[in-house]
Amino acid sequence: MGREPLLDAAEASGLLHLHVKQVQKLAREGRLPARRVGRKWLFSRADLEKQLGLEAPQTGADFLDGLSARNRLRGTVTALAVDGLMAEVRVRIGEQELVSVITRSSAERLGLKVGVEVCAVIKSTEVMIAREGRL
Repeated sequence: MGREPLLDAAEASGLLHLHVKQVQKLAREGRLPARRVGRKWLFSRADLEKQLGLEAPQTGADFLDGLSARNRLRGTVTALAVDGLMAEVRVRIGEQELVSVITRSSAERLGLKVGVEVCAVIKSTEVMIAREGRL
């Protein structure tokens, strides 16, 4: 965890949208990268973002800069079920799986298939799927 800024458990809980006690439990279990200093847990923001799949794209530019939605989770398509006009997309994000239902034409336009890296964009109750270079 080098010299990057560290977060305390309360700050990490805000980033992860978890209760602070849950964050501490996950750290104790070794399921979150953290270090203990005295009675305090410290977390690297970069390590937490990496685990959430929030790493910056390899191109160095955020291909979703033009969107108002800020909840973006990078992941990999693990399953794609196309039926009629709709497609169910399952995306692995860290140790979690997210499911989104989108139109068949959107799935085809994005070139979605198992193993493709995507970005789940969450705004309010909607989950959208994006793919670098396909907007």
